[in-house]
Amino acid sequence: MAGSLNKVTLIGNLGADPEVRTMGNGKKVATFSLATTENWTDKSTNERKESTEWHRIVVFNEVLLRVVEDYVKKGSKLYLEGNLQTRKWQDQSGQDRYTTEIVVQNFRGTLILLDSRGDSTPSIPNDRPEPLGQSNPEVAQTTEAIADEFDDEIPF
Repeated sequence: MAGSLNKVTLIGNLGADPEVRTMGNGKKVATFSLATTENWTDKSTNERKESTEWHRIVVFNEVLLRVVEDYVKKGSKLYLEGNLQTRKWQDQSGQDRYTTEIVVQNFRGTLILLDSRGDSTPSIPNDRPEPLGQSNPEVAQTTEAIADEFDDEIPF
């Protein structure tokens, strides 16, 4: 086996406004709960059913954190990618507690706001470079011209 993969992809709605706080090292972190809902029809009763899961999201990515602060609110529909992490901590009575979170970190996280609220909602950047030709129309035209030059049939 070549390795492993820890990647979570969710589309859902915020249950409350995000909480942004500053950690001891001066960096900010945002946390919020994201609801994902599954709908189906019960075959025996033909009744419509629904099940909602709540996911705890933690954002450390500095660029995406600014977007969360400025644009993400209760009810916002988001697409996000992050890593699943479980933390162990102790409560006030000394009992061990565990929490599982989806963590959006630098270089490994994506966050896209899927709905607009009637205002000019920006496209939300991540730390990955844009594919060639999408950010500059001149590059796209040049790329197409080069591709046309080499559009010969391959003899196999």
